[in-house]
Amino acid sequence: MEKTLIILKPDAIQRRLLGKIISRFEEKGLQITGMKMMMIPDSLARAHYVSHKGKDFFEPLVSYTTSSPVVVIVVKGKNAIEIARKMMGVTFGSKAEPGTIRGDYAVSNRFNLIHGSDSPSSAEKEIAAFFTKEEIVDYQPIDLSWVYDISEGGMV
Repeated sequence: MEKTLIILKPDAIQRRLLGKIISRFEEKGLQITGMKMMMIPDSLARAHYVSHKGKDFFEPLVSYTTSSPVVVIVVKGKNAIEIARKMMGVTFGSKAEPGTIRGDYAVSNRFNLIHGSDSPSSAEKEIAAFFTKEEIVDYQPIDLSWVYDISEGGMV
């Protein structure tokens, strides 16, 4: 099973979309193993988006990310990164397909509601930046056999 970091950004909080967005991950079958609301400090925002440093949107991105609380979530599941990114839709809300989180709730190219790790190495690094080991709770959900066919000979 794979873990990934999801950040519900300031616009998701301010527009009161938390429940709608979180329920999509749960309904898909992804397991929430960590979740908290926080203000992202400037230093963490800069470190998180360091790959965009020097681009014209870097400072506005840092400002936006630190402007309001966010909810950070660790989700777990088979192919969780790929599934979560498909669910989120393409980066720009104006170009995201209907049925995706951004396609259904975002029109702005700057305010795009959500972040998800883009690779296993990014997920590991990002989860460690936002959560302590004690804040991640590994447990066995009772519906796992209904989410994944784990019967004899089934897919895991």
